[in-house]
Amino acid sequence: MGQFLNENFMLYNETGRRLFHTYAEQLPIIDYHCHISPQEIYEDRRFDNISQIWLGGRNPDGTYFGDHYKWRVMRSNGTPEDLVTGEADPLTKFKAFAKALEMAIGNPMYHWCNLELKKYFGVTEPLTEENAEKIYNHCNDMLRHDPKMTVRGLIEQSNVRFVGTTDDPVDDLKWHEKIAADPGVSFQVCPSFRPDKAINIHREGFADYMKQLAQAVGKKSLDTMEDVLDALDQRVSFFKGHGCRATDHGLDYVMYRPCSMEEANRVYQKALKGESLSDEEREEYQTTLLTHLARTYHREGMVMEIHYSCLRNTNARMFAAEGPDTGFDTIAQNDCIPALASLLSDLDETNELPRTILFSLDAADFDRIGAMLGCFQSEEIPSKIQMGAAWWFQDTRDGMEKQMKSLGNLGLLGNFVGMLTDSRSFLSYTRHDYFRRIACNLIGEWVEKGEYPAIESSLKKIVEGISYYNAERYFGIHE
Repeated sequence: MGQFLNENFMLYNETGRRLFHTYAEQLPIIDYHCHISPQEIYEDRRFDNISQIWLGGRNPDGTYFGDHYKWRVMRSNGTPEDLVTGEADPLTKFKAFAKALEMAIGNPMYHWCNLELKKYFGVTEPLTEENAEKIYNHCNDMLRHDPKMTVRGLIEQSNVRFVGTTDDPVDDLKWHEKIAADPGVSFQVCPSFRPDKAINIHREGFADYMKQLAQAVGKKSLDTMEDVLDALDQRVSFFKGHGCRATDHGLDYVMYRPCSMEEANRVYQKALKGESLSDEEREEYQTTLLTHLARTYHREGMVMEIHYSCLRNTNARMFAAEGPDTGFDTIAQNDCIPALASLLSDLDETNELPRTILFSLDAADFDRIGAMLGCFQSEEIPSKIQMGAAWWFQDTRDGMEKQMKSLGNLGLLGNFVGMLTDSRSFLSYTRHDYFRRIACNLIGEWVEKGEYPAIESSLKKIVEGISYYNAERYFGIHE
């Protein structure tokens, strides 16, 4: 019987163990996409208790901070909502989560949480309902008094070299400026450009957001489509000046419905007046904006990330009560590969296709994306077009293996830029360790089956690349 969380956790063959411990384990982390707060990094926040850092709470504006992965585990165990996102006592919340976590056999959340307890708090016994209070008190004592248990200390303990936060185009990036000017910060923190609110012309609040975007570029209003594109170009340049290396688009699906600038402007004027738009009109505006931004990213040398196929806010009652990003999203099913191909081809035709990473929440898209990659590669950089890591609901051992096998079957797994946390928690860096173990185990399995030769120099290059060096090259972290 294997011991839980021992040094060879998730490593089931000798080659995989050797590859992990020799090449992957000690490499730094490039976390190129996450949702942690740059303000909390600059202020070097110290959390009051483990419930706060794990389960979160409410921000002053009424929105939530915390880990919706954990909230879903609790709800699945019948936990009252007051113990999930409410104002209940932190110890009571922690006990409720421990009770739910015991039932999470087969769920990566069980592994992630116990890995975090072991790495950061030295807790070697699995969390249960019975030992929850003891572990709670132990963790809280460390969080309150150990000098290494502040936000910066946690990142440094995790051997993180680069953090790419997620930031709105209207953000003034003042916290990034403060971080960059602070010699006490030993790692890079750079913004990532996330223009979803500008693209989602059909969503409530679009006209108000355009006013914010106008203010960000020193204007009273953005009266035309040309004004919008110019304003976004200015903000891309502003982000670039603050070290931005990546942009991100959270799309319901990838659309491609090109139109004239006059038509896009007509649709934009309708939206500003609050008039309803047809799906065709919405897609015309979005295609105009997305293709323009992609060309701007190419000019600025920035990576374009596209995340799609998430069906958001499915529970109307809970969305009304709790708001977005609180654990009520699921996997969507879309047939947008033809549109994606047309989008990439349009950009490639004028040599303006940026480095692009494609993430789908639907595992059925892995092979479709994997096959698409080979249609648009170039000599600019190895694997210029990438299949993103197994994202969100696919971020499991099965999902990671399926994603890597698909990429291996149809592309070049050895050029894969690897893992990202996509997390709001400062303890989530153990997910990189988890991923590296799974990747090394998979590669080791292929070697031991005789499906890839045991050439040490080749294996070293592949494992170290996937773990760290491919992302360093792809995002230009060395620059």
